[in-house]
Amino acid sequence: MNDGKKTVVIIGGGAAGHFAAITAAQTNPSLRVILLEAGSQVLRKVKISGGGKCNLTHHCFDPKELSTKYPRGARELRGAFYHWQPKDTIEWFEQRGVKTKVEEDGRMFPVTDNSQTVINCLRSEASKYGISERLNSRVTALRQVDNQWELELNGKEFLIVDKVCLALGSLKQSGLEGKLNKLGHTVSPLLPSLFAFNLPSHPLKDLAGVAVQHAAVRTSPKSVVQVGPVLITHRGLSGPAILRASAWDARELAEVNYQFTADINWLGEKTKEQILIQLTKFRKERAVKKLKHNPFSELSKRLWEKLVELSGIDPETTWAHLSKEAMTKLLNQLTAHQADVSGKTMNKEEFVTCGGVNLKEVDFRTMESKFCTGLHFAGECLDLDGITGGFNFQAAWTTGRIAGLAMVTNL
Repeated sequence: MNDGKKTVVIIGGGAAGHFAAITAAQTNPSLRVILLEAGSQVLRKVKISGGGKCNLTHHCFDPKELSTKYPRGARELRGAFYHWQPKDTIEWFEQRGVKTKVEEDGRMFPVTDNSQTVINCLRSEASKYGISERLNSRVTALRQVDNQWELELNGKEFLIVDKVCLALGSLKQSGLEGKLNKLGHTVSPLLPSLFAFNLPSHPLKDLAGVAVQHAAVRTSPKSVVQVGPVLITHRGLSGPAILRASAWDARELAEVNYQFTADINWLGEKTKEQILIQLTKFRKERAVKKLKHNPFSELSKRLWEKLVELSGIDPETTWAHLSKEAMTKLLNQLTAHQADVSGKTMNKEEFVTCGGVNLKEVDFRTMESKFCTGLHFAGECLDLDGITGGFNFQAAWTTGRIAGLAMVTNL
């Protein structure tokens, strides 16, 4: 590569890496842009995300509101979203033939419902701008030499380049955490975020497949209540409300080794007082009916019967014969169900981590290191993460875009 061409390298072949590489190559076509991927395949998370449909962003166009969806990185991303937000992402993809649609909950997908559509678009753009892609190329050393960077690949090959962007999906498996420490950066502990709750011995597991569309969940009396769908699985609890709770409380749950009690209100944001009024009304209006008949349209018959059983009530009991003590127990099962969690379950390919490069050490106007000129960051290697719903991909597009533009400045 002694042809005099300026060279930028993006480490990581995921969403953030591709967006940074494409932006850099498009902005300055005279540059050599190299994309390094440690594995044998690029865009693996894009492929499987959203059940293979690719939830590429979220229908939220207010940077201030959008930033509230990030348990870590909200303040820094708020400013970044004024430079590149979901509206820009949607326009970028649609200009390249990827039409999008909005689900009721705000999640956005390609109209094809196929992640390959997004992958094909990114791969086509990378090819169009002559980006050099190198698979099975793990960076084993990273050193600043004068005004350039020396990269060691697979422990045997060396590259001298002008700018570097770290866009790894996670630093945990990269082996670069120690290298960043030597460059002056601190890396927050890398922990799972967005995971399901395991209930090894809980009777709810008998109800695998049952879903409640509007439940309220919290992992401790001090945590913020998360409201949304909850799915009972053969292992425990999953669904958007569970995943959001796991994201907001990721560090606290790690501290207790994922042994905690989840508090669930199966009727969402309705208070105990409101439900007590409903139960009292049922006792009058349904006096001769048996409790095995479910009075709540929000709950499935199976879940209602299980909650009655867990309250110690004979389902053949009529509402008229329901004692105050039994009603109190039923009320607690409905609005303050205690689920003893022991462990977590993650999709090994799709899981998100919290932790990464300390955000205070990065200039979010350029995504450049405050310590090392010419070293930029994008995506999940930073200590930022969003809740489920397309927010993590949006952070990848945004930080990748800003890094890609900044890398080619003054080259």
